[in-house]
Amino acid sequence: MSFPKYPAYKDSGVGWIGEVPIGWNIVPLKRIFSLKNGATPKSDQSDLWDGEITWITPADLNSEQPEIITHSKRTISAKGAESCAVSIVPKGSIIISTRAPIGSIGLSGIDLCTNQGCRSLVPDEGVSSKFFLYFLYSAVSELQVLGKGTTFLELSSDSLASFPSCFPSLPEQQAIASFLDRECGKIDALIAEQERLIALLAEKRQAVISHAVTKGLNPNAPMKDSGIPWIGMVPEGWEVKKVSHDFTAEKGKNGQLLTKEYCSEISGDFPVYSGQTENNGVMASINSYEFDFDNGVIFSTTVGAKAMSLKFLCGKFSLSQNCMIIFPKNNIIPEYSYYAFMPLFDYERSLIPDHMQPSFRISDLYNFSYVMPPFDEQIMILNFIKKKEMKLTSTEREVQRQITLLKERRAALISAAVTGKIDVRAESKALAA
Repeated sequence: MSFPKYPAYKDSGVGWIGEVPIGWNIVPLKRIFSLKNGATPKSDQSDLWDGEITWITPADLNSEQPEIITHSKRTISAKGAESCAVSIVPKGSIIISTRAPIGSIGLSGIDLCTNQGCRSLVPDEGVSSKFFLYFLYSAVSELQVLGKGTTFLELSSDSLASFPSCFPSLPEQQAIASFLDRECGKIDALIAEQERLIALLAEKRQAVISHAVTKGLNPNAPMKDSGIPWIGMVPEGWEVKKVSHDFTAEKGKNGQLLTKEYCSEISGDFPVYSGQTENNGVMASINSYEFDFDNGVIFSTTVGAKAMSLKFLCGKFSLSQNCMIIFPKNNIIPEYSYYAFMPLFDYERSLIPDHMQPSFRISDLYNFSYVMPPFDEQIMILNFIKKKEMKLTSTEREVQRQITLLKERRAALISAAVTGKIDVRAESKALAA
């Protein structure tokens, strides 16, 4: 859908904004908002915490898109707020993270306060917070450029206060905000549909693998009781064993030594895997390696919320902490065992109570029981799973591409509307054409 332009434009004097409609002004944020800093009560005084006051940190803000904020992970008491002299800002204030990271943004749906990693913008009369929420969202990359610091980048109060912003009349602000609420809502609904499809694809992948490695490919095969309640019946000819019978697990001999800091001093081409889940588990790359598996090996994390997460690794690498590798010692295809362990690990992880910090030891692994088909059947099942995965992965990539395009469309629409590149007044009930 295309939208008209305004009748006439002028130079804004701000490079990234470009031209703006005649009648719009460019003003620093401090002209139209009161800026409030955040603060943190002392952490060792329990009576300052867990009170009635919502206390926002950068972790409470959505880095993907602006949202209405009504809850925080932690709260503080009235005494806590008084102890650090933090400002309570009213509903309708803009909250923006100014470090770690710069630019996550939200609109307060209640009175609240923040820590020092955020700053609050309290609107003056004649200012639509919703319009400027969208404006600042479109300006995140420009705000990030203003960050300074050595340990971490931080956007200073002065830089934020002086940041130039488009300032149309209040009715236009309201019209643009109303238009963006409606249009972004439509786009977000489409994104949610695509994200649900990705979740369904993941469930289908899990179901395909679980059925193949516990029931086989022949629906008419004679079955027997595995003796493992969560697996139930398995094909005759499949063996039920302890993992310790067929597999060996190891941790890195230099795991404690291979910290990020140490690895940075010996950087090279060989990956170091750790218990982290970001960057596909790769913590660093160094100039040597401990393990070399041409045929592949199972990798598992061992500690934390993502404990017992599996990958299949090939080639030369080392291990840092909070992880292990698992490899067969008998006539078992390593990649098949990777898939065979997926439903096993999912089941065992589900037994860990939510209140406990998951910890997965080699001794735990060796006590697990699993089922294994004959070698020839392993090959057939592995080929079947990989073909199914290829189709599912192709579909998922296309869905992800659609999500990316929708997010780009939303960002472009917001930018065009808040800088006056399109005239949406006629599209909104807030202002007659």
